[in-house]
Amino acid sequence: MNSLSNPSFGDLAREASLQPQEKLVPISNEHKSLSIGIPKETIYQENRVPLSPMSVQLLVELGHSVQLETGCGLKANFSDLDYSAVGGEIVDDPSTVYKNNIILKVAPPTDEEINLMQSGQILISALQFVKTQDTLIKKLMAKHITAIGYELLRDDEGALPIMRSMSEIAGRASVLIATEYLSNFKSGKGELFGGIPGIQPTKVVIIGAGAVGQYAAKAAIGLGASVKVFDNNINKLRRIEKNLGSRIHSSTIIPQSLAKSIAECDIAIGALRSPIGYSPCVVSDEMVSNMRTNSIIIDVSIDQGGCFETSIPTDHFNPVYEKYGVLHYCVPNIPSRYSRTASYALSNILTNLLLDISAAGGLKSYLMNHDGLRDGTYMYKGKLTNKNIAERFNLTCSEIEFLLAGL
Repeated sequence: MNSLSNPSFGDLAREASLQPQEKLVPISNEHKSLSIGIPKETIYQENRVPLSPMSVQLLVELGHSVQLETGCGLKANFSDLDYSAVGGEIVDDPSTVYKNNIILKVAPPTDEEINLMQSGQILISALQFVKTQDTLIKKLMAKHITAIGYELLRDDEGALPIMRSMSEIAGRASVLIATEYLSNFKSGKGELFGGIPGIQPTKVVIIGAGAVGQYAAKAAIGLGASVKVFDNNINKLRRIEKNLGSRIHSSTIIPQSLAKSIAECDIAIGALRSPIGYSPCVVSDEMVSNMRTNSIIIDVSIDQGGCFETSIPTDHFNPVYEKYGVLHYCVPNIPSRYSRTASYALSNILTNLLLDISAAGGLKSYLMNHDGLRDGTYMYKGKLTNKNIAERFNLTCSEIEFLLAGL
């Protein structure tokens, strides 16, 4: 029999989730008080913090407790006093933070941090699929952790709010970074990004028409540059042209056409992303060798391997290197360069998520009625629920609808 006449248990469970809510859970107006712990990030050059002081104040005023490890917000210019003045509890010992029911982080947990976690906790953090190791996944499973990944979390409209927000920052930042390295101050050509009347505008090639590419294009056009965007997704190209108008040129990724545009441009921005896995490398070593001297590559996709064959990860202290006379900026995690703005953006999304979980009476109730959060939950009480992770590490994957129903 075909799949239509013989639906899977998962299909039936999802269908059940669309039934009137009162058939699934009793209606309750009681908000669940949350216990939230925010440790200090230990990953190199991770400068963001998941909640701002204003968000902590709101949560505390609504009856939730928030414990923060001392110094967790300093790199985003939030002091311990900023948090303690609004009701956050500052603690010196990270193990104390890890005793809360919900652990809120930016970077994925390290091996040492998982050791501090308690059985049955809820972890909300980035997943970073490309860098994730099976040993860490297995340790989280052994502790019966429920884990929600930033990259997977969807809103009620099906969008990826955290990824889009960080992509907006990275896209705009890529153009600002390029303006720095065009100037004499950074030993560049000494050109003004975009140019002025009577002078040929800066030529920018953007590879990828997603959120990063769209906001990079918007910023570049706003400064007067000539912009061409490459992507193989026609719908994305159509959307970016609709949003930005006739001042932008677009093309599918045809090697000959891409090579010609790369050779003539002043700035090339790599913005191709993969939902899970590595970004496609579409610019060869030979293409880069034919670029203009002192042209600039900003590879925003470097955290997924990069779009350029010549890309090598750098860091915020030593962000650039030169190859074939072309300056390469290949810093992963560009939003961390603008840590305060990025922290506010994260806080806006995560605060609403926490309040919604509380209003629903707890995570399980909220999960039962929100597809987006189920998509974002890659582990439920130690059971892996994300097929991509399960396939990568050859682990068993469970249907989250089954687990929520207690099947």
